Amino acid sequence: MAAPILFALSASEALGRRVAQALRLPLSPHEERPFEDGEHKSRPLQNVRERDVYVLQSLHGLGEQSVNDKLVRLLFFIGALKQSGVGRVTAVIPYLAYSRKDRRTKPNDPVTTRYMATLFEAVGTERLVTIDVHNLVAFQNAFRCEVEQLEARHLFATHLARELAPDETAVVLSPDVGGVKRADRFRESLQARLHRPVAIGFMEKRRSGGIVSGDRLVAEVAGRAVIIVDDLIAGGTTVARAADACRDAGAKRILVTATHALFTGQADETLTPTSVARFFVTDSAPLPNLGPSLQERIEVVGIAPFLAEAIRRLNIGDSLQDMAETY
Repeated sequence: MAAPILFALSASEALGRRVAQALRLPLSPHEERPFEDGEHKSRPLQNVRERDVYVLQSLHGLGEQSVNDKLVRLLFFIGALKQSGVGRVTAVIPYLAYSRKDRRTKPNDPVTTRYMATLFEAVGTERLVTIDVHNLVAFQNAFRCEVEQLEARHLFATHLARELAPDETAVVLSPDVGGVKRADRFRESLQARLHRPVAIGFMEKRRSGGIVSGDRLVAEVAGRAVIIVDDLIAGGTTVARAADACRDAGAKRILVTATHALFTGQADETLTPTSVARFFVTDSAPLPNLGPSLQERIEVVGIAPFLAEAIRRLNIGDSLQDMAETY
């Protein structure tokens, strides 16, 4: 079977090069050309006819390009691949934008998860791969093309198993009720690596009109190491509230894992004074400039080898189900 072809658009080129290196393949050349009026074009610079092609682009809002710029460039590039006779195109999107709005919570609300699916299917995307989408069920139901969600919990569990002392009692905490299943899957991975029981709990949370409320902590955290598990950190309010509640309840120390480290808005000011000892995040998005007090507490877990292994398996028709055994 022929080796896959991997493209990485300019906003994710650094991550793409790390993935290509892990695959021991060259990153395929392409052109991205801006025009003075703000429009642009992109095209592959090698023959892709009848080949298995993977295009990497993380849809975060950091850097010179907005989320919408990155999305449109990715869609147009996939369209160019389809017109060039590509055999199969897979969009590798470590952070999938617009996935948080997966249902109507107010009258006439948009359901952007479904609209994203429509856009990718319209340009002919056969398969989409992402990491820790906000709502897995909504993601799977929105897309008619093949979708694969990778879970960073395996990577985090390996790191946290080394972080915890042999005699340290741990509890995994979801900062809201909706994330309990995600937190429990992480707890299972961590427990398997520690070979000892790990408890679980959650924090009450309600959000309306951008205002977060609810302060009930459902967990026994006194004297324990608490690991707050979430899919992303944006403004930091959710994590800060959970950390403060755990501190007030007597937690021994507080650690945080979040796959997508966006740190938007006032996140630096919100998270710097918290009692979180360490933040474990991935490089699905590049870290923005943060103050030294917060920066020195962040450990970045690289996802390039993880993505490379997923691409290798997909290219040969292998299953992704046992990737946890590799990491």
